[in-house]
Amino acid sequence: MARRGYDYARPVRRILVALLVLVLLAVFVFWRIDSPRAERMRAAFVDRFVPSMDWAMAPVTAVSRMVAGFQSYQRLYEQNQELRRELQRMSAWKEAAVQLEQENAKLLAQNNVRLDPALTGVSGVVLTDSGTAFRQSVLLNRGARDGILDGWATMDGLGLVGRISGVGQTTSRVMLLTDPSSRVPVTIQPSGQRALLTGDNSALPYLDFMESPEDVRPGDRVVTSGDGGLFPPGLLVGQAVQASDRRMRVRLAADYGRLEFLRVLRSHPAEQLVDSGTLILPPSGDFIGPQMPSPADQAAAAATAPAPVVSPAPEAEREAQASD
Repeated sequence: MARRGYDYARPVRRILVALLVLVLLAVFVFWRIDSPRAERMRAAFVDRFVPSMDWAMAPVTAVSRMVAGFQSYQRLYEQNQELRRELQRMSAWKEAAVQLEQENAKLLAQNNVRLDPALTGVSGVVLTDSGTAFRQSVLLNRGARDGILDGWATMDGLGLVGRISGVGQTTSRVMLLTDPSSRVPVTIQPSGQRALLTGDNSALPYLDFMESPEDVRPGDRVVTSGDGGLFPPGLLVGQAVQASDRRMRVRLAADYGRLEFLRVLRSHPAEQLVDSGTLILPPSGDFIGPQMPSPADQAAAAATAPAPVVSPAPEAEREAQASD
């Protein structure tokens, strides 16, 4: 087995450590000497070596800057998160404010509609849109307990929407003008033409039974005529337009895409006829056919009828001819 050589590194390390200890001890003692000469030497040493030690302090300075930057980044991150939370809260408040502003604008628009001073109304909120392919209607949160009656007109802040077609205790159904069952007598201004606004499940109901269609122009104003006592006269419906099928239709003034509030107009009851007079009475339920005249009508007709001319008999005519 080979013998290991002598280790010269250990004594060298010991000598270097001893020298380093002696140098440090000498520097310490020298730095502690209170002497003008030692003070000048220390000042000269500091002036000579300390300014040139900036390169040694560069890593420490960089590390301290990194630590300060990390702390600043952490504070910025916390502020950013807080601002995000505040922005979310502000977005919710903004949405609520926009909704309130829209509702306020619609309610103000309903109050600014110029109507007959004799007409009063009650406003309600649209609960749901129950429109289907065969029926166009909405549900309103006003009913019999609010005095709503069947047949009353409903409007938004812009124009006529429809009429009440069913009343419950707390809700009522509004049949829109676009419903196929809707028939509204209207007047076309300025020509004054009378027509019937008929719904057909489209956004543009058509005008039917016009007296002079050639007098109607696109852009003419369409209002309710009040015929039949269905609606009060003068309610704005929309403007006349000519569709691609060459039929005159009406672009409704009401915003059907945003029906949130509706105003129900209290209509005055129609005049009741107390005395029928000479009006033809309705037939009885078991009679089928035209109305039979009453005995009073038969007596009056017999009194006013002219006397019939009676022609002579044939034998009397022959005797008169023979005598001649």
